[in-house]
Amino acid sequence: MARNLPQQLRYDKLGPNVVKALTKRHFEAYYCSTKEEALAQAIKLIPEKDVISWGGSISIDEINLLSYVKEHYQVIDRDSAKSPEERLDLMRKALLCDTFLMSSNAISEDGQLVNIDGNGNRVAAMIYGPKNVIIIAGMNKVVKTLDDAYARAKNIAAPSVVQRFPNAKTPCNQTGACHDCLSSDSCCAYIVTTRICRPAKKIKVILVGENLGL
Repeated sequence: MARNLPQQLRYDKLGPNVVKALTKRHFEAYYCSTKEEALAQAIKLIPEKDVISWGGSISIDEINLLSYVKEHYQVIDRDSAKSPEERLDLMRKALLCDTFLMSSNAISEDGQLVNIDGNGNRVAAMIYGPKNVIIIAGMNKVVKTLDDAYARAKNIAAPSVVQRFPNAKTPCNQTGACHDCLSSDSCCAYIVTTRICRPAKKIKVILVGENLGL
């Protein structure tokens, strides 16, 4: 598929500025124009003997990072579980892996991350536990302000994610729009803003000059 040239030019100009904003907030940040460059950069950031796990993310799959780590590293893969109990156990073990892979639901131009989560395992791992967190985010996730990032996470990302789970009993699964529901199936149980990275450089953010994820 041909790339959208005006959009690509915008991403290539804006991306490095967002990297500067992230760096000021103590993230280790990179801009990669293509998925192939992003994959190469991510591989460089993963120590050879690390145990890897990940949160639900289409983006890490779209740049082929997921298939790469499964082939080259010891992984904790919740989808390999043979029962709900084993799956929960693997998700807990993932909180103490060496490198955790994920995306971000939204990133403001001033370098703040907004993530929305149903079970909380993804945001929990981002905040504390793994030694190393690598975030792969397409430039379509970058918005102007923190308020815009919150709105994107709640009104675009969350209703889109729910579509992957057809049995989820939420209004957004029926309408495609957020209803600020209190359903027990809600994927909006935890909304986390990461305004700085602590300790510095634990969270690595790779911005990709393509549209990735939801």
